[in-house]
Amino acid sequence: MDKMNIVLNNGIEMPLLGFGTFKIEDGEQVKAAVKEALNAGYRHIDTAAVYGNETGVGAGIMESGVEREEIFLVSKVWNSDQGYEETKKAFQESLDKLKTDYLDLYLIHWPKELNKETWRAMEELYEEGKIKAIGISNFKPHHIKELMETAKVIPTVNQVEFHPQFIQEKTIDFCNEHNIKTIAWGPLMQGDIFKIPLMKEIAEKYKKSIAQVTLRWAYQMGVATVSKSINPERIRNNFDILNFEISKEDMARIAELNTGERIGPDPDKIDF
Repeated sequence: MDKMNIVLNNGIEMPLLGFGTFKIEDGEQVKAAVKEALNAGYRHIDTAAVYGNETGVGAGIMESGVEREEIFLVSKVWNSDQGYEETKKAFQESLDKLKTDYLDLYLIHWPKELNKETWRAMEELYEEGKIKAIGISNFKPHHIKELMETAKVIPTVNQVEFHPQFIQEKTIDFCNEHNIKTIAWGPLMQGDIFKIPLMKEIAEKYKKSIAQVTLRWAYQMGVATVSKSINPERIRNNFDILNFEISKEDMARIAELNTGERIGPDPDKIDF
């Protein structure tokens, strides 16, 4: 039977299939989506301060009937809140909005100049038990090396752009060497995956949706995923990927889509 969780380098278990909330409106929309996701079986819920919807995410969790301890809740510190004191303040604001007293995973959202000070604050929050695991997002190997010069705690995960068109082998290989797990954001290429004829062909072969095949492909690559939808049927379908397996031949065909082209910003070139 396929496994639902992976063990992080600090012994904490993380569900491989995450529900993302990027660009889902705060209030009723995100609340309903989170409740639907938890009802479908998701236990990994991903948000961020900059998404502006932590209040609704927290309300959805509270109203879902699922115990908080069963949920792996993730948020991220935004670029303008980086720094030692700023990170501690931003973390508390996220907790207050989410109406929880701890996070399962807290990430630095993008690599910035103040990463080391931010990480020091996160290490202290981790040591105090306010965060179960700490990690990074959108970090390339050189960003990770720089962070690790002063880090006492190795990041548990790196959440990066990852999809058939952009596999990021160097970053993933570096993370694997240091026992840092990869989480994919944008695994469905923000909808562009549905335009690729090969994905349509393979989906028809397995009698699955293109989204299911793509998420299953990432799963078989050993990468956790964060996918999002506000459509209840798609939310359920995106979670239903454990009852089939993509052949080695088809995995290789999907890998040929890897052009190295991003759908999101390059962490070395972006300035928010």
